[in-house]
Parts: sequence; C-alpha cells; structure tokens
Amino acid sequence: MSAQVLVSRPRFDTHAMSGEQHPKTNEVAVNTGMFSSSGVATAGYRTAKYTTEEWFQNNQSKYFQAFADRDNAENIRHQSKKMSSETEATTMRTQSDSTKKLGERLQDIFFWKSELQREIEDLTSETDLLLGQKTRLEKALDATEIPQAIATDNLQCRERRVGSDLVKDSVEVELLNELDLIQSIQELLKRTLDQAINQIRSNREDKQTLELDWSDKYEAYNIDDKCGRYSNQSTDIQYHMNSAKFQDHISHPESWTEFTRQNISNAVRERLTSIDLRGLIDKVIQDTADDLRDQCAAVDRALAKRCEEMNTAKVKMEQHLDSILNQIGAQEKNIAALHQAIRDKEAPMKVAQTRLYDRSFRPNMELCRDHVQLRLVNEAGEITESIESLQRKYEEAKQSLSNMEDTRMMLEKEISNKLHSLFIDREKCMTHRTRYPTVIRLTGY
Repeated sequence: MSAQVLVSRPRFDTHAMSGEQHPKTNEVAVNTGMFSSSGVATAGYRTAKYTTEEWFQNNQSKYFQAFADRDNAENIRHQSKKMSSETEATTMRTQSDSTKKLGERLQDIFFWKSELQREIEDLTSETDLLLGQKTRLEKALDATEIPQAIATDNLQCRERRVGSDLVKDSVEVELLNELDLIQSIQELLKRTLDQAINQIRSNREDKQTLELDWSDKYEAYNIDDKCGRYSNQSTDIQYHMNSAKFQDHISHPESWTEFTRQNISNAVRERLTSIDLRGLIDKVIQDTADDLRDQCAAVDRALAKRCEEMNTAKVKMEQHLDSILNQIGAQEKNIAALHQAIRDKEAPMKVAQTRLYDRSFRPNMELCRDHVQLRLVNEAGEITESIESLQRKYEEAKQSLSNMEDTRMMLEKEISNKLHSLFIDREKCMTHRTRYPTVIRLTGY
C-alpha cells in the first residue's frame, strides 16, 4: 500500500441540498498522538502502515461517503422523477397546444378553401353564362349577313329599272339607311364580342389563380390534417434534426390571409364586371334586333307605298292609253272621212270648171258675165276653199294621229316600265324580303 495522505470524499448533507446550499467538505485527518510517525527522524516521509485511529477515520469517511452518495442518489432520483413528471406534463401540454393550433389552422384553411371553392364555382358558372352570351353575339352577328345581303340585292335589282322609273325614291333612301344601320350594328357587335372574349380570358385567369390557391390550401390542409393525427404512438414518426428551423421565403398569417382575400376580391370584381357585361350584351342584342326590324318595316312600308304609287300611275296610264286608242280609231275614221270629203269635192269642181270652160266658148256678145257666170265662178271658188279647208283639216288630223301614235307608244313603254318596276319591287324585292330574319334569330337564339 503506497504511502499517501488519506482524504475523504465530499460529504453531502441532504438537508443542505434541499435548501440549495453547497455541500461541506470534511477536513483531512492527520497523524497525531504518541505513536504517530511524525517524529524528527521521519520528517517528510510516511510509514507504510496506518494507525488504528487512521483506520477508524478511514472507515468513518467511507461511511460518510456512502451515506452522501446514497443521499445524493436519492435526491437525484427524486428530482429526476419530479423533472420527468414536469417535463412530461410540459411536453403533453405543448403537444396538446400544438395539436389545438393545428386544429385552428385547419379551420382557417378549410374556411378559405371553402371560400375559394365557392368563388371558383360562381366564377365558373358566370364564365359559362358569358360563353352563352358570346355564342349569342356570334349568332346575332352572323344573322346580320342575311339583311345585308337582302338590302344589297334589293338595291342591285332596283338598279335594273328603266326610263323615268330609275329614280332615287324613298325606297332607295330606306335601303341605303338599312345598309348603314347594318354596318353600324356589325361594328357594335364585333366590339362587344371582343369585350366578351377579353372578359372570358380575365375570368379564366382569375379562376386559374383561385384554383392554384385552392390546390395549395388543399395540399396544406392534408399535410396539417396528417400532422394533427400524429401521436406518440404513431409508427411513422422519426427525427428530423433541421425541421425546427424557419424556412426562407416563409409567409406570415397576415400576408397568407391577405393573399387569399385579394385573390377572392379580384375574382369577385371580375365576376361583377362579367355580370354587367352580360346585361350590356342583352341590351345591345335586343336593341340591335329591334332597330333592324324597325328599319325592315320602314323599307317594307316604303316598298308597299311605292308599289301602290306605281300601280296607280300604271292604271292611269292604261286609262289614258285606252282613251288614246279610242281617239286614234276615231281620228283614223275622221281622216278617212276627210279624205273622202276631199275626193267628193272633185266631181262638183269638175262640173263647175267644165261649165265655166264650156261657157267660155259662147260666141260674141253671148260671152256675157251674167249672174250664171258669176255664180259658177263663186261656186268654183267656194269648192276650192272647201277643198283647201278640208286639206288643212286633213293634215291636222294626220298630225294629231301621228302625235297620238307617239303618245300611245310612249304610254305603252311607260306602262311596260311600270310593270317592270312593279315586278322588281313586288316579285323581287318584297318576295326576297320575306326571308328577313325574325327577332328571335336576330337576338342570337
């Protein structure tokens, strides 16, 4: 056994430990007494043997050390048990609070996910309704091509009128107004159709944004729901050392809520705009259809009035033509009678002239200008004047007959033109206009 100074281990007082005081240290035992080896001859050295007192002291220190260790161990066990209970309670409380927070978070996510779902459904329904209005616009725009073709064909047909009937009348004015109206309506429908297409694109973009947000929340809800179902008895839990660190670019509850609220607000704004646009489309389609039908009625009235005027003019001309034909027949008879009257004057003229001629051969004093001679000369002059008057009247009658023939030809031509114009307006234009689209078709149905 090596020579060394025996030093006892620190002794801990359990009462002092419970009072949170530092353990006190035992003093080192020294060799004292009559048999100690602290003589002058052994100064600075230790003997290889201990004294009995030292042995007792050493045992005593061992007892104290065992007692201190036992007391310390008991204290540590007590504190450990208390700490385990406290940490267990703290851990369970923290875990319960985390589970509660997860539940609250799930409620928030479910609320906003439901709001997103509702707005997605509303926006989808609104987009479908707007697509229906877009289809109506396209059909209404296509339907305007028929009135345009009819009006153009009417104008082209009426260009084939001849003579004095080729006039810019009220029908042509209404047809030109109809073409201008159709062009204006087509431009309006095209602009409205472009607005509808742009609005549909905006609705779909906002719907896609909402769907992406909803998809993120759906995934986050499933993740948090899975996390909320974890317990200490779960078999799929493990250590993730760096999971407690905050991730970069992480959002905050305020920004998270504001992001979804802003997306919904944008979608609501676009949906309300879409509703207003649908109302505008309804009004535009209805107004344009009414305007087209009103203008169609105006053209039809103008055509009917023009046909009535044309028919009245034709009837009057036919009446005048009948009168002219009657006059022509009477004048021809009159000319024949005048011609016969002139020929009838030839014999009396020959008689008178023969008498005068024969009496010019009376001899000598018998060649007298007696009352017979005077009467014969007057008779010849009267017959000559009668022939000349009849001849003048004959020429007047022939001229009148020629004029009436020209008038007859003119009336017949005008009647033919009127018939041609009536055929164009009635058989061509008015018949073609019966194919005019109805209000239902013009409104896109």
